[in-house]
Amino acid sequence: MTSDSKLGRRALAVVGGAAATTLILAGCASGGDAENALDGISIGTTDVITSLDPAGSYDNGSFAVQNQVFGFLMNSPYGSPDVEPDLAESAEFTDPTTYTVTLKPDLTFANGNALTSSDVKFTFDRQLQIADPNGPSSLLANLAGVEAPDDTTVVFTLNGADQTWPQILSSPAAPIVDEDVFSATELTSADDIVSGDAFSGQYSITDYSENETIAYAANDAYDGVLGAAKTDSITATYYTEETDLKLAVQEGDVDVANRSLSPTDLADLATDDSLTVHNGPGGEIRYLVFNLDTMPYGSTQPDADADKALAVRQAIADTIDRDALASDVYNDTYTPLYSVVPDGLTGATKPLESLYGDGDGGPDVDKATETLSAAGVETPVTIDLQYSPDHYGASSDEEYALIQTQLQATGLFEVNLQSTLWDTYSTERREDAYPVYQLGWFPDFSDADNYLSPFFTKDNFVGNHYDSAEVQGLLADEIAESDEAARTEIIGQIQEVVANDLPTLPILQGTQVVVSQSDVQGVDDTLDPSFKFRYAALSR
Repeated sequence: MTSDSKLGRRALAVVGGAAATTLILAGCASGGDAENALDGISIGTTDVITSLDPAGSYDNGSFAVQNQVFGFLMNSPYGSPDVEPDLAESAEFTDPTTYTVTLKPDLTFANGNALTSSDVKFTFDRQLQIADPNGPSSLLANLAGVEAPDDTTVVFTLNGADQTWPQILSSPAAPIVDEDVFSATELTSADDIVSGDAFSGQYSITDYSENETIAYAANDAYDGVLGAAKTDSITATYYTEETDLKLAVQEGDVDVANRSLSPTDLADLATDDSLTVHNGPGGEIRYLVFNLDTMPYGSTQPDADADKALAVRQAIADTIDRDALASDVYNDTYTPLYSVVPDGLTGATKPLESLYGDGDGGPDVDKATETLSAAGVETPVTIDLQYSPDHYGASSDEEYALIQTQLQATGLFEVNLQSTLWDTYSTERREDAYPVYQLGWFPDFSDADNYLSPFFTKDNFVGNHYDSAEVQGLLADEIAESDEAARTEIIGQIQEVVANDLPTLPILQGTQVVVSQSDVQGVDDTLDPSFKFRYAALSR
């Protein structure tokens, strides 16, 4: 996850891209015993850390570390996308805009400091106070205030009813920090955090060299829903080249390779009998965005026609062959996606599967032809299609070349395919420069709303001029609905309406893919719909 936009209550886009060009040499900061850590399990990754301080980062690489070492009031247990009390003993809405948490008694940080409601209040107050541009404070936009009436009670007052609040308490905005170690007004350095042993999660960090190596030791003070770590020590090594990560796991230099390996490398590693390739549900999605102003027949075009514009979107939906994209480009490390909400989340449905194409998820050129003809659309329709070659991975070139081929092979479309580097792309797409374009998304938390509100509220981060009063009303209803079954039904209704309107076209859902030495256990336990990879599940 990386912050693509912080408009609205929450917005988080996917980190993509091949790693850089060199292997960073391993090294350790002072103060710890990395040699002992190497006796445990070693992890390799190409992720990048922005900050160890939760107030200063909003990206996959940083949150992956924070998940290991900070506790949360609420967290998703292994195997589930839904949250339960973690450091909390209980948590509930005491009225629609008041969320009351009772902490477990006698909690401590790894350094021995008591973990009380004062630390919790401090954690959320400093997020809002610092409001770092690289941080996740936008997730707390609905928070009116936090009170700590006694050592184990925390009371959150919200500006409006919000059933996603328990999930937000498991998000990048919510790792609980030690008020005796962290600054209230500015980011705290990694050196101060590590030397202060200010950790409340399953592990502590004993050695830290940012984006080089991290040594972890089990934190006996953790008393949460995830349980004790199964391995006492973990060492993580950071690579900047996917091929170097592949070589490291292939040669046994690391026990587990997690994020990211290319589809080609994964296919090659799958033939190695000493290794196991693990697949699990993933929260990353890839989708096309239709700018409703500038697409063919869009509202600002000389030949503007809403019915024809919808027919063009529908015909594209009829034509895209997701199975071919998943298999031919990504070696099935992505799977076809038929809704704006990915599989694995509570409330996810698949309306696009039956609405478009052959009715079973595949393409249907005859149906696309009929759709355009019925709307009076002359063919071929010229589509200006834009993508970023450097933000969503090296395979974006191949992915969008195949989409171009699929559309043009019908004879219904003439596709002008163009690419722009992300620094320019991320600005120009918001300035209506791209009629049809690529985006990706990784969630802040594992709730269906995180794939709905950021996209379809009136002032959303996509900025494609989609404005549906019906959808906005349903979004307000699902956010406020406290009955789980009723809320799930509303989430389903939203997916149906959006699938018919087609402001965006979901295409692929990424799987979590991890490669391990064959004797490593527990990988599959942590590849769950929470989308969080927990080192503490691993053992031999």
